[in-house]
Amino acid sequence: MGNIPGYVALCTSGEIDNRIRCACELLTECTVCPRECHVNRIANELGFCQTGVRATISSSGQHFGEEPLLVGHHGSGTIFVTHCNLACEFCQNYEISQCGAGEEVSCEALAEMMIRLQQKGCHNINIVTPTHIVPPLIKSVRIAAEKGLSIPLVYNCGGYESVSTIRLLDGIVDIYMPDAKYGNDEIALALSHAPRYVDTMKAALIEMHRQVGDLVIDNGIAVRGLLIRHLVLPENLAGSDVVLPWIAAEISPYSYVNIMAQYHPAWHTACATTRFPALLRPITTQEYHTAIRIALDCGLCRGFSHNG
Repeated sequence: MGNIPGYVALCTSGEIDNRIRCACELLTECTVCPRECHVNRIANELGFCQTGVRATISSSGQHFGEEPLLVGHHGSGTIFVTHCNLACEFCQNYEISQCGAGEEVSCEALAEMMIRLQQKGCHNINIVTPTHIVPPLIKSVRIAAEKGLSIPLVYNCGGYESVSTIRLLDGIVDIYMPDAKYGNDEIALALSHAPRYVDTMKAALIEMHRQVGDLVIDNGIAVRGLLIRHLVLPENLAGSDVVLPWIAAEISPYSYVNIMAQYHPAWHTACATTRFPALLRPITTQEYHTAIRIALDCGLCRGFSHNG
């Protein structure tokens, strides 16, 4: 394709070493994510994400369940990071994100995972829930680049990001894939325990788009840009009527937005005691079609079926 990831140039220039230094400084009184727990992760003090100085990884492999333009013919090289800076009541991967399934790894081991995935023919390296491991992630990318890593890096996150941390990833991440989960802070706090989610998410997505722009696709494969996910929830709990028009107006009408219909009760929302009884059921066809109509009415046209 002739598309050389930006991290290769940053490694050649030595700039990535400065990014590593700045990122690691955030760990001493942790401000890596918006929670700003102020624990000393260098000393393995644990905050909300329950992660010390090293990353904990659940699994890695060729993944074919992502968006087709990430998967292609050979899969997305997916690395599932253990723990998360969100605590979503309906998380379908709760064993990993909230129960801690995984093993702590060195930066060298994480880099080796990336190299193996490239050797298998994966189209990209897709780091799932990387928010809390940005410092070791940058270091691992440098190690992997020195060993020949040269495919796009996907930052697959929940949208609850610190802008200052995202700026450290400028030129390192090729494809940002954040969620835009909610249009209402009260709902975000109740369902994902994320204070000030809406404004935090908006600022992060604006910075991501500034860095990489709208999604660029080459021969059916995403190579660079912003890919936004929005999960429709029952009774419009996700605030699709707020989130989607905001994306069109403040990010770009050409934003690639995957409007997802796969919500089903999981984790705490599978229990009858949930605060939101609507979450005890999947979304209806009409609820999904309503979200699609909102997207079309505000000018969005990429990333979802127009037949809804």
